[in-house]
Amino acid sequence: MATLNYRIHERIPSVSEHKFIWESVGWGSINTEMSKNSLKNSLYGVVVTVNDEPVGMGRIVGDDFMYFYIQDVAILPSFQGLGIGNEIIEHLLAYIKKRRLDSGIAFVGLFASEGNDTFYGKYGFKNHSPHMTGMFRVFEN
Repeated sequence: MATLNYRIHERIPSVSEHKFIWESVGWGSINTEMSKNSLKNSLYGVVVTVNDEPVGMGRIVGDDFMYFYIQDVAILPSFQGLGIGNEIIEHLLAYIKKRRLDSGIAFVGLFASEGNDTFYGKYGFKNHSPHMTGMFRVFEN
């Protein structure tokens, strides 16, 4: 197998890159007006490209001090299992480690897609139930 030549760009995905990857991984369709405003409020992000085409992304939202939330980590299905997800997570976690105070803590949250809890477990993420419960609410039309 040939070596995969990919590049990691430390930047927030563009609206079109985000939409393309989001929809390619089966997360449904997305309202680009909403995603445009969401993306511009991101703290940090990475985009992975092969031949200048986006194949993966990840970003961080939060207060950039104590609370960080890893969001939109996704790799096109044809590029999964090649280590790109590891690279994305390592870049995101490195950003968080640089931002937190040496004398403080950083709370880092995420929701893993079904079947990906083992992947995130390699990076120290764990289910803290029954003492802590991850909860969320979605407002829809």
